[in-house]
Amino acid sequence: MMQEKKQAKILRAMSQDGSARIFVINSTEIVNQAIAYHRMTPTAAATLGRTLTAASLMGVQLKEKDNVLTLSFRGNGPAGAVLATADYFGNVKGYIQNPDVDIPKKSNGKLNVSGAIGQGYMTVTKDLGMREPYVSQAPIVSGEIAEDVTSYYATSEQTPTLCALGVLIDVDYTCKGAGGVLIQLLPFADETTIDLIERNAQFLSSVSKYFADGKSNEEILAIAFQDIPFDLFDEIDVDYVCDCSRERTARALLTVGYDEVEDILAEQGQVEISCHFCDKKYVFTKEDCRRMFAEAKKASNENETTGS
Repeated sequence: MMQEKKQAKILRAMSQDGSARIFVINSTEIVNQAIAYHRMTPTAAATLGRTLTAASLMGVQLKEKDNVLTLSFRGNGPAGAVLATADYFGNVKGYIQNPDVDIPKKSNGKLNVSGAIGQGYMTVTKDLGMREPYVSQAPIVSGEIAEDVTSYYATSEQTPTLCALGVLIDVDYTCKGAGGVLIQLLPFADETTIDLIERNAQFLSSVSKYFADGKSNEEILAIAFQDIPFDLFDEIDVDYVCDCSRERTARALLTVGYDEVEDILAEQGQVEISCHFCDKKYVFTKEDCRRMFAEAKKASNENETTGS
């Protein structure tokens, strides 16, 4: 009998006094899907996994269904560029420039994500359907991802935030447990609630182990909000979702230009493009390419004729 695929989930809740809201995600299956696509080392998997987890927690806070958020890190570490894109529902896709990054573990035995990222810049881009996207860029604080997300909310959105992220990689290079907690204080938060959140933060240092041990989102919420009455809002399914298509890839190929595409065809006989997010390959023959450019030129000429 085929084993049913487990589902990544995000739980949303708020303290009953209106002081804080909390998001808890079990992203184990998202990270395993990313590992399957990108065939990463444990360090790379932890690095991209944390970024995917954080992006999902951030994306689910978007206001409109067509909004998109991208979280990216461009440091001088061996991982190279690392980014994740999330939609309004918390679905994500991601990319790491060097999936083979392999550096010694930290002195505490944990995978060295900060060493893989290095120093550089973190960028949050929100496509909110406006003419220009909202872009916020700041120096990487630690490269541990969670601290950088916390800093982003404090400086760019003036929202006091606690973020805990974790990815536990098993000996067979699969993800044994991954997830995160994001707590944000709301205006006029009660000091007693704030003190309790700060006290409970110490119990979130190994959030990935909680998930690896089989704890549910609600059980982890109870740890984060211990002694804080809360109301559950909902728990939604999230996934690693790549929306690439042959049509979208063809449009990207048109932007390369006819002459450059002809050079590739002369050398290779065809054009093969791989999706950075899911490694799916799209092959375009000489006939495909010449037909696309001919159709694009005809459409452009018709637009000029009609003045549109």
